[in-house]
Amino acid sequence: MTAASLLAVTTAGVASADTSADRDVIQKAMDQLTSGGGALGVQARVTDGRQRFTARSGKAELDSDRPVPLDGRFRIGSITKTFVSTVLLQLAGEGKVDLDAPVDRYLPGLIDKQITVRQVMQHTSGLFNYTNALPLTPDEFEKIRYKHWEPKELLAIATSKPLDFPPGTKWSYSNTNYIVAGLLVEKLTGRPYEKAVEQRILKPLHLNATEVPGDNPNINGPHAHGYWPVNGKPSDITRINPSVAWSAGEMISTTRDLDTFIVALTSGKLLKPAQQQELVKTTVVSPDYGLGLVVQTLPCGTKVVGHGGGIPGYSTELLTTPDNKKRLEMSATSAPAGGDSGPAHNAILNGVFC
Repeated sequence: MTAASLLAVTTAGVASADTSADRDVIQKAMDQLTSGGGALGVQARVTDGRQRFTARSGKAELDSDRPVPLDGRFRIGSITKTFVSTVLLQLAGEGKVDLDAPVDRYLPGLIDKQITVRQVMQHTSGLFNYTNALPLTPDEFEKIRYKHWEPKELLAIATSKPLDFPPGTKWSYSNTNYIVAGLLVEKLTGRPYEKAVEQRILKPLHLNATEVPGDNPNINGPHAHGYWPVNGKPSDITRINPSVAWSAGEMISTTRDLDTFIVALTSGKLLKPAQQQELVKTTVVSPDYGLGLVVQTLPCGTKVVGHGGGIPGYSTELLTTPDNKKRLEMSATSAPAGGDSGPAHNAILNGVFC
């Protein structure tokens, strides 16, 4: 959930007249990802015009030959932010919140009075990232993996530190911003943020495999397991209390549900036109991040929007071209030994979008 850049592509792209997704190339890159130690297992859903397919590599559990479920469930980490941002933009379209008003108007005394709703949603608030102060190394996290966290407890970690910079002057990815966003949703709707997400997004889109788990440490239904080393030995980190991420990264979903969500969001089915423009509006200070969506151009020239997510055990990708013709939803589970996933990750992006 501390990962900010989902598009750290270092390759030069592919110069070719044929830009259609090559299933064999993508499969080879996924196999490279799992064989090189970058992931234990990976599943992906790829759309290229009328061509759609799912692919997988590796295995679902360390001591098993069971393959990764093609539409298994997984923790989506910071893609949760895009769901929360969507709800806030819906509320803005209903006149219930002014994006350029200070958060203090709605939640007096919560954070610095200068910080606006937009700055929270765009990571330009300057709020210290609370996860930087948590014990998140494998050996340390074992002590808190089932702990219940209150949102204001997480926020207090951040507000005990000075602002990283004056609000609106820089961009810095901070999970604290979306803890504030979740609290804003609760204040403006008068109900838990997860209920607002369910009512406004999950139910209308029939995202039946997507949930906001709260304190539930389990991933219900078919899923792959993630691992990391604890005291030098592989440890299954699949079960955790995700309240440590709350509205910044606790949700669970599938590649199918994420595909339905991103198409609905980017095609204007969830937001009014004015808020749809705000969703992808970048600034000089925030050139690659709108309001809950990354907006970037790959080295090969293809523009993509979406978000990435990381939480112990799982790394997730959600990307689409603005016209929805090319899309990628992918989840990788962490391997205990770790490895360099960069080249294989770049090859997958190139295979889909370039």
